[in-house]
Amino acid sequence: MSETEETAPQPVIVKKYANRRLYNTESSSYITLDNLAEMVRKDRDFVVYDAKSGEDITRSVLTQIIVEEEGKGHAMLPTNFLRQLIGFYGDNVQSVVPRYLEQAMSSFARQQESMRATVQKTLGPFMPPGVEDIGRKNMAMMERAMTLFTPFYREGEPKADPDAAQEYQEEILSLRAEVERLQQQLAQLRAKPKKGE
Repeated sequence: MSETEETAPQPVIVKKYANRRLYNTESSSYITLDNLAEMVRKDRDFVVYDAKSGEDITRSVLTQIIVEEEGKGHAMLPTNFLRQLIGFYGDNVQSVVPRYLEQAMSSFARQQESMRATVQKTLGPFMPPGVEDIGRKNMAMMERAMTLFTPFYREGEPKADPDAAQEYQEEILSLRAEVERLQQQLAQLRAKPKKGE
């Protein structure tokens, strides 16, 4: 490794005390689950240890963050998915599920940037005013959600290959045609004289 290459920062050590308080050893301050969620969104790696036993409890804390997000009305996990996931506990495929989910979410995270750029390039000129803002907010929400599933995904990871984006091309062209059709209808409706004019 050359001197010019940056080394990844060490994970922040967080201690969880019996009173459920979380202590960030880097900033020497108490933090909340919301603070940890924000660290995930900012791609800041952390590890949570039980202050008394020293056990690594990062997984359970990440699960708590998801439960809190779901409870705040940011529901993203479909009920049937949760039922299926629970059904896999104790099943003989239990050991395969985590690896499958991790690979699926990593693949989705890699394709997300390519997909966003393609949609923006294709549909951007046809979006009515304000719709682009809504799309941007929805995409940001989706990105935040995805970081909860792949909390330490790095921007430098390889992007999806061009063939993967090709799968979306037909759907994008279809959406583009639909947007054009809707814009024409809207223009026709605006051009019609109103009653009494």
